[in-house]
Amino acid sequence: MRKGLFVEHLLVAVALLGVLAAGGRAGATEPLAPLAPPPIQPAGLVELGRALFHDLRLSGDGTVNCAHCHPLARGGVDGLPVSLGVKARRGVANAPTVYNLAGQIAYFWDGRAATLEDLVLEGPLQNPNEMDTNWEEVLAKLGRDAALERRFRELFPRDGLTARNVARAIAAFLRSLVTLDSPFDRWLRGDRTALDERQIEGYRLFRSYGCVACHQGANVGGNLFAVVGVMADFFSERNRPESPVDQGRFNVTGNEADRHVFKVPSLRLVTFTAPYFHDGSVKTLDEAVVIMGRYQLGREIPAQERRDIVAFLRSLAGRHPLLEATR
Repeated sequence: MRKGLFVEHLLVAVALLGVLAAGGRAGATEPLAPLAPPPIQPAGLVELGRALFHDLRLSGDGTVNCAHCHPLARGGVDGLPVSLGVKARRGVANAPTVYNLAGQIAYFWDGRAATLEDLVLEGPLQNPNEMDTNWEEVLAKLGRDAALERRFRELFPRDGLTARNVARAIAAFLRSLVTLDSPFDRWLRGDRTALDERQIEGYRLFRSYGCVACHQGANVGGNLFAVVGVMADFFSERNRPESPVDQGRFNVTGNEADRHVFKVPSLRLVTFTAPYFHDGSVKTLDEAVVIMGRYQLGREIPAQERRDIVAFLRSLAGRHPLLEATR
């Protein structure tokens, strides 16, 4: 157990006692908040970003686009433990959802991209296991499309088609992918009929067990980093050898304290995004709750309580025009 992190979790839990005493009433002080609408952005920029997100020319062999690993109708994930890139090459980490990225602390599991623009510029496009290309090749291909180049000149009159402007457009589209009007958000805003008794009990358990120590705020996560294995050694008990991706944020900082530290994922669309964890090793949400209870909280959560927590997690899923019916 890492004592510093345990103390941090304990302090957060103590701070939440007032919330627990409120009995989960909508309108009481809450560790979670409703999602706000996406930022207002130029419609033409968002639409250009959407087109580029689906453009096969952003891969080396023209067979893969961003939506290949992040199909929007399916929650922004492909449902695989690790994604398959060009020529079916296997990635090394589970692909997170691209919904509700705006406002998160950083991007990728290890937080190596500080902004969504950095994610596009430095991420999958140049990864040999994913899109396997480079910006020189991509810009050459896009530049042969006169209509597309004209759109860039209209939106970016100073410099037109550049890698930075491609990233700006895709980042603008990603910021538009906010899932709104979830049952839980309606409940937070005062609609006492939005959740059933089981979901309300699941939320009470989610708080009382201390899950909100890491999964907090409007995104129910995504706003801090945490070690995997606070209360027990997850990696030594996982029954598979460690790989470089398991080192987490250590790969970015070189700081020993960051070994096995990852960005806490948002739970907003968690019912869409199986399999779970950075390695995609956990197939079901129930199993994920078991593991989080055991390794992060030092608790064995009974089956009925897990079912209630999962019922609550289902209430977090909102709507977006590009997303299939809420699960």
